[in-house]
Amino acid sequence: MNNDEQFTGKTYVGSDELYADVQRCMALVAEMNTGYKIEAEVRGYLRQITGSDIDESVRVFPPFNINYGKATTFGKGSFVNFGCTFLALGGITIGEGVFIAPHCVLATEYHPEDPETRHTLLTKPIVVKKNAWIGASATILAGVTIGENAIVAAGAVVTKDVPDNAVVGGVPAKVIKMIDKSHKQ
Repeated sequence: MNNDEQFTGKTYVGSDELYADVQRCMALVAEMNTGYKIEAEVRGYLRQITGSDIDESVRVFPPFNINYGKATTFGKGSFVNFGCTFLALGGITIGEGVFIAPHCVLATEYHPEDPETRHTLLTKPIVVKKNAWIGASATILAGVTIGENAIVAAGAVVTKDVPDNAVVGGVPAKVIKMIDKSHKQ
């Protein structure tokens, strides 16, 4: 499978190369999550998992689970707290200054409703824009973009794009209010 097919939301068809990448990623994740690691060590693992540079300002607290790192990026100053899971075959972009609270799930992968085709895997990317904040135990589903400065309430299940400067919550998540940036709190 080439990268053009893999990240366009088309039906996922596995390949030996992709399977090997997933297995390699899972082995690195297991090592990273075993015992205490200082932040620099975790960033070292993330560099291996993603195959890209991870800025010194990025912080990820293990345990952290990800099945495929090659399509995942972490922006400067981003923070991922304990117990998060990224199902990342579809690609995950974490923008600068993003906060992700404990036990969040970002799932770029899903299955068709039709029972005849349900064993196939589909993917769509997730994008979390600059300075967004995702509250504890929230779930972000495939194809969703979280807008700049947006807040996702704890426990929310986000099925649709979130506008810039919006606060969303609930199951499924809906806009609760817009952030008023005209005065300081």
